[in-house]
Amino acid sequence: MNLWKIFFNSKSSDISTNCESTHEVNLAVKWVDGCEACLEDGMRPCIGSNDHEVQFQVRNEINETDPHPSDAKSSFLHSVANMIGMLIGLGQLSTSYGLENAGWISSFLLVALGIACAYSSHLLGKCLENNRKARNYSDIGHHAFGSHGRAITAVFIYLEIFMALVSYTISLHDNLKMVFLGTNIRFSWAQHVSTSQVLTVFAVLVALPSLWLRDLSSISFLSISGIIMSLMIFVTVACTAVFGGVATNHTIPALRLKNIPHISGLYMFSLAGHIVFPDIHRAMKDPSKFTKVSIVSFTFVTLLYASLAFMGAKLFGPEVNPQITLSMPRGLVFTKIALWATVLTPMTKYALEFTPIAIEIEHRFLYSMTSRTKMIVRGTIGSTLLLIILVLALSVPYFQYVLGLTGSMSLAPSRL
Repeated sequence: MNLWKIFFNSKSSDISTNCESTHEVNLAVKWVDGCEACLEDGMRPCIGSNDHEVQFQVRNEINETDPHPSDAKSSFLHSVANMIGMLIGLGQLSTSYGLENAGWISSFLLVALGIACAYSSHLLGKCLENNRKARNYSDIGHHAFGSHGRAITAVFIYLEIFMALVSYTISLHDNLKMVFLGTNIRFSWAQHVSTSQVLTVFAVLVALPSLWLRDLSSISFLSISGIIMSLMIFVTVACTAVFGGVATNHTIPALRLKNIPHISGLYMFSLAGHIVFPDIHRAMKDPSKFTKVSIVSFTFVTLLYASLAFMGAKLFGPEVNPQITLSMPRGLVFTKIALWATVLTPMTKYALEFTPIAIEIEHRFLYSMTSRTKMIVRGTIGSTLLLIILVLALSVPYFQYVLGLTGSMSLAPSRL
């Protein structure tokens, strides 16, 4: 026992000279105490036969018990804004089309999906709290199912992001066509490119700088802008019903069962946003409030979607467009406001939607680079991806089918 006291005293003096703070010294003593138990029971070897290994163990213990990263800056309101900003947007354009084609009973499906998504968001927060090393869905998939789970989850997540970005760009193109109806822009070197396509290219180029942002606290201003645009769409549709001279006398069918599979995909797209939720959780100053953030966000969004769905179905009936703004009467000032709001909404979405890819790239490949280099590489990759998506979106005019497919795909990560 005397020998052990000499060993303990020598190790304690070494630690006190090498550790950087009193807190680290205390942790090192705990580690040495753990070594005493290792030696006494004789069941496993004691790690750390020199001072460097002791310091290594101390620093690992500090990192693993860190409750959240040092760059967590988002307050409760920032987190709510980012979550609502992720959920709300183009999905609301298709809810009236979904209700009309599936029947008013399908509104219960919309509410049920909202509750299920809020609960799954709560479970996601618990998973991230219980496993501090998990950063995103891929890490959770790896923890649950191993390397195959990580690969499958990553494929579905990146496909969902890709398809969502395509959907935003298709909507941007369709609504720009209506905003600038009658405008003719041509270039001699691109005679086959239409005016709406030229305008879409310009709009995407304007949105490109937002992809160079990474911090979710700074991106929240884009989320708030997207929320304002979505509320403007809701208000303009309501004003069309009150002041626009459109009668709200269409009868909504009770149920069209054959359309439920397709419409459920549209509803899921309206409520899909879980791919960004791990990043929202990680960016929070107080991650314990993540469940409250989810409840507030999903309650607000689900009520807004259901209200707009009934309003649009009663206004336009069977002739309602997959994008409700394209069904609004031409010439009304409310229609022009709604179309401009719909044009600006996708431009506020690109940065937030791209965030999971940007953070994953930075974590996997750019961790040793300077902040400036990270920004340049991340922005370049995001800009290149968006330009590829732009070319694809201009070739895919079927907005409702892209939304339905994306919504159906968004179910896969939550099932893993």
